[in-house]
Parts: sequence; C-alpha cells; structure tokens
Amino acid sequence: MPTYRTPDVYVEEISVFPPSVAEVETAIPAFIGYTGQARKVSAGDLSNRPTKIYNFAEYEQYFGGPDAPDIDVALVADGPGFIATVTPPDITYLMYYAVKMFFDNGGGKCYIVSVGGYADAIDLADFTAGLDAVALEDEPTLLVCPEAVQLGGTGYDTMSQNMLIQCGTLKDRFAILDLFGGEAAQDNTALTANRARVGNNNLKYGALYYPFLRSSFNHAVTDLGTNVNVTIDGGAAATLDTLQTTATAAFNAAKAALLDHYIVLPPSGAVAGVYAATDTARGVWKAPANVGLADVVEPTVRLDNAHQDELNVDATTGKSINAIRAFAGKGTLVWGARTLAGNDNEWRYVPVRRFFNMVEESVKKSTYWAVFEPNDANTWVKVRGMIENYLTQKWREGALAGATTKDAFFVRCSLGTTMNAQDILEGRMNVEIGMAAVRPAEFIVLKFSHKLQTS
Repeated sequence: MPTYRTPDVYVEEISVFPPSVAEVETAIPAFIGYTGQARKVSAGDLSNRPTKIYNFAEYEQYFGGPDAPDIDVALVADGPGFIATVTPPDITYLMYYAVKMFFDNGGGKCYIVSVGGYADAIDLADFTAGLDAVALEDEPTLLVCPEAVQLGGTGYDTMSQNMLIQCGTLKDRFAILDLFGGEAAQDNTALTANRARVGNNNLKYGALYYPFLRSSFNHAVTDLGTNVNVTIDGGAAATLDTLQTTATAAFNAAKAALLDHYIVLPPSGAVAGVYAATDTARGVWKAPANVGLADVVEPTVRLDNAHQDELNVDATTGKSINAIRAFAGKGTLVWGARTLAGNDNEWRYVPVRRFFNMVEESVKKSTYWAVFEPNDANTWVKVRGMIENYLTQKWREGALAGATTKDAFFVRCSLGTTMNAQDILEGRMNVEIGMAAVRPAEFIVLKFSHKLQTS
C-alpha cells in the first residue's frame, strides 16, 4: 500500500481474477537418427543439435534426401519384352522415411537430431549423444528413434531403456518404441525376449508397436539412376542412366520393375503422426488408435485376434505390445493404445499417461508466479482458482469423467489439509490435484438373448 503525501485523487487497479494455465503442446516428437546432411549455413552446423522444423520441405532443406544404396536388376529377354528380377538393398538409414511418414500421417512441428551421416556406421554412442542433447530441450513431448532397431547386440536394449529413463526423469515426454525384429513373425519365445529388452523401469512412459510396415515408398534412385545396376541376359552390368541412351526397352522394363518394390519401415514415425493428428482433432485424452495409416501398403505380418491376445495382455511380465493390423475394407489401423505397463490400473493406457503429462507440465509452468509469494490464504486461493478453472475447461471438453466438476477432479491447498505449520515455516506450499481421467473403451461387449413372445 503506497503512502500518500500530497492531496489528490489516486487510481489503484485491483486484480481479482486468478492467473490462467497456459496449456503446453502435446505432440512434438524429437527424431534421433542419421541424415544425409546437417547443414543450415555451413556443413555440420546442425550435427547433434536439436532443430525444430515445421514441414518436410524444411527437413530436406536442412538434412537432405534419402540414402540411395545400390539396387540390382536382372533382365531376361521374353519375346518383345523382359522379365525383371529386382534385388532390393538393405535399408540402413530410416530417418528420412520416418519423418516423411510423420508429416503424411498428420504430424506438425518436430525436432530433428542428426547424429551422423550415411557414411557412418550405426552406433549406440551416436544415439546416446543425440538423446542427451534432446534432454536439454524443454519442448519435445515424444521421443522417436526409428533406427534403434538397427543396433546389434544389446544396443537396442540400452537405447530403449535410456529413452524410458529420460521420460521418467523429466516427466514431460513419452517414448514411442519399435519392436526389435518387428519385420518378422514373433513366436512366444521371441516376444518374451523382446519384452525383456525394454527393462522394468519407467514402463508407464513408453509404448511398443509391432509389426513393421511395408510403406508405399519405393527404393531411392538417384537423379541419373547411377545406383541401379542392370544386367541383360546375364551380361555385363550397366547403370540405369547408360541404358536410357543405349537400350530404351530395357531401361523402361527396369524402371517399371523398381515401382513394384517398397521399403519396410518401423512404425514409430507413422504412429507419432497419429498421436499428433489425434491430439489436434480430439485431444490428448483420446486414444491414438483405430486410426488408418497413410503411406502404408500393409503390415509385414498379418495379425488376427488370437495373435493379438499374446501382445495385448501378458500375464508374465505385464508388458503390452500394441498391434498394427490390416482390416478388409479399412486399410491398416493402429489397433492398440496401451503403455508398456499393461497390467497397471493407473497407467495402462497411452492417453491417460499423456494427459497427465500435459496437465502436470502445464500447471507446473503456470505456477511459477507463486514462487516467493507470501505463503498464506490469499496465494492459496489464487492457485486453487487457477487450477480449478483449467480443469473445469478440460472437463467440459470431455477429458475428465463425472457428472459434475466435483466428481471429475479436486484441488486442495490449505493449512490443515495439505500443509501443516512446519511446512509453512520451511517455505513449502503443497497442492494436491486429483483427476478422473477418461479411459478408452478397449473392449465393447454386446450381449444378445432370445425374448419370449408376449403378444
């Protein structure tokens, strides 16, 4: 209260409204992997530097195009045409395609961490350095490392567990993991081994997806076709650009054959796009499942209900694996929304964990104004009012269950309830928040019976 000394009329504005909670964004993935370049101004200036991009054109501008390993095509004359046999290469560097799938499936802005180039060998130390760089960034809410499945030995295990550790430590992000060896069918023994790879800690902060996807992307061919080696009737190999001028029919046959071969990719990039699209259209509390995938021809493994039983519920370890399935007339759908903590009644579902992440981070950042404020009833009322207004809005949007706000959430902050006199003497203001988050209807049971004729 100012001290007035001169007679006059003074105006004082009184603040009566509580501060508001500014909601953080929920689907900003950080992609960690190898790129064709890492250049914004000079070569290498974006190496191991998390860089925010807003569209795929920016990715190509800063990080280059796809790797283009050699492709062998064998042509055998058959009347006026040729029978072609294509030997596609093993694709080592997957980041380019994963990011493209993210944007094509509804993704928005994201972070790219280039840990090396196409001349470098896939190495755990590179991924670890990239993951450490992401830890210093506050904005990412998802971690994606599609090339981790290329790590041999225990490299995949270490990287997956490190991603979960970072999520559990920072509590503001979620890991989307690809099943190791997910391009092939998995029996019970393989599934048990793969569940062991992710460890037993911080399971509620990650989700595992299977199988890999046969994308609609053809294998990369350079502008001149110099990475395509063509043989005709077992003769000497010639590159595609040479055939264009010397053997037009063979050139056309080889080009047509290449269009029938597609790249197999881990699903994490596409799933991250589904997370982003679902958050935008419905909200983070809506399960990112029962959603069709773009750029996908089919899953590499066809799953049915019997196979998914073993993925969704595991009595031994409790670690759920989310299936991606092809349905007649519907295409390829994400058909699971469980975290790795599949037997945990609190954190079983991906939308519940991610909704709490969002609320915790939003409220945390919006409460900084109260640090060093007087720890008395005036401040407590403002804090309670701020959080209650925010949660009321979430309840109206459908994120919280309950006929009234009293049923949907509670916010407590007062002496004798969340604090005692010693807490106040030590400068602590304790706020307790409880929320009845909505959960997905994972199993819909329709019950039918005969009804006797009554008239």
